[in-house]
Amino acid sequence: MGEFAAMAERERSDGVTAAVQHALGWLVAGNAIGVMLAILLLLPQLNAWLGEWTYGRWMMVHMNTLLYGWCSVPMLAMLVKAYGADRGSLAAWARPAVWLWSAALLAGSWSWLQGHSSGKLFLDWSGYARVLFPLALLGLWTLMALGFVKNREAERNGGAARAARVAGLLVLLPVPFALYVVSSPSIYPAVNPATGGPTGSSQLESTLGVVLILLALPFGLAPRKQGLRRIAAIAWSAFSIEVALTAVLGRADVSHHAPAQYLSLASVLVWIALIPAYYAQFEWNPATRRWRTCFLAWWGGLVLSGWVVFLPGVLDRLKFTDALVGHSLVAVAGFLSAYVVFILVQVLGERDAWILNRTWSFYAWNGGVLAYVIVIMIAGWMEGTDPAFTIAPGAARDTIYVVRLLTGISMLAGSVEWFIASLSLKTAAARVHVAVPGVEVA
Repeated sequence: MGEFAAMAERERSDGVTAAVQHALGWLVAGNAIGVMLAILLLLPQLNAWLGEWTYGRWMMVHMNTLLYGWCSVPMLAMLVKAYGADRGSLAAWARPAVWLWSAALLAGSWSWLQGHSSGKLFLDWSGYARVLFPLALLGLWTLMALGFVKNREAERNGGAARAARVAGLLVLLPVPFALYVVSSPSIYPAVNPATGGPTGSSQLESTLGVVLILLALPFGLAPRKQGLRRIAAIAWSAFSIEVALTAVLGRADVSHHAPAQYLSLASVLVWIALIPAYYAQFEWNPATRRWRTCFLAWWGGLVLSGWVVFLPGVLDRLKFTDALVGHSLVAVAGFLSAYVVFILVQVLGERDAWILNRTWSFYAWNGGVLAYVIVIMIAGWMEGTDPAFTIAPGAARDTIYVVRLLTGISMLAGSVEWFIASLSLKTAAARVHVAVPGVEVA
């Protein structure tokens, strides 16, 4: 490409570069806190050294920084790129938008360490943090809207693509306001006597929410192949049928022992095959192959294990034990993290894919997650018949918790390598900027 195109590439990548670096920075921070928490489980007496910043407060920081930092900031990179907010005159605002997001999350972390919380899992925002974070989301939305307006004339894919982007803006606009409202302790309180335990309907609804995201995101990431329409029609038809199914299933105090509950939830198993077929209909960057395979494998494991854990007899033993922590790790550290890395590789392109495609860190992360899930599921199974198993120190429990700590260290090491490698992104972009007029840049 010539000088002008090279400069455009630099401008395009600046906001994306910031998002990648911030996402990986939050991953390292969240993993480091997780390792500290694993140490505290083995040596609870160390809590005395932390003053008021004990296990419970750090746990909120650990979970929220990984959700709103590691799992969310890559979506910011994708949205900035999809709406053209990383090009032209708006490129200078993409990086500040990322910093604003991280600053709001940092303020939230400080608030949680001070003991302020709404008491609601993943909606812990309260006080000034409850205002700052929605403002950061609103700032991002404004940048996306401006990017859409400035680039709408250059849209190559016609009216359908423009309509999809307009729909995206309309869907995302209420999110900052909704987050502020639902973070209130008076809205659906953390302990709500009006609801019961998990039902087939509630589990199906949450799964379909994830499926909807999986079906929608490829349109902002990769061009479609010709054969997409048939597969897409099957996928969206299955989605519509399952949405209708949730409307007729019982809620609240309905037992998971009812055949209608666990048999209806079995309908999610169709997505083990449908999601890979759906994603195969897009033209992905070849560098995504490793992580695409990985996230699909974790997805299959998540769907299957989620249904098995819900079955009568299994859920009765595993409910409220460490086994559900293991299932959560399959969802977040396994499937969602692999999906996030897959998205980042697609956004970065083949030139910079090496940052997240190193063999050692790939196996350090996924091997660590798999080992963590296995040992914590064993702990949960034993805890199901002996509630004191994870409370009272013992040889078996301590061995499991030591292995758990080692798996956390493995994941932390992998994330550190990714973050350090991402710091070279700025230098790589700068090298592109110095292209000489008329000289092609690879």
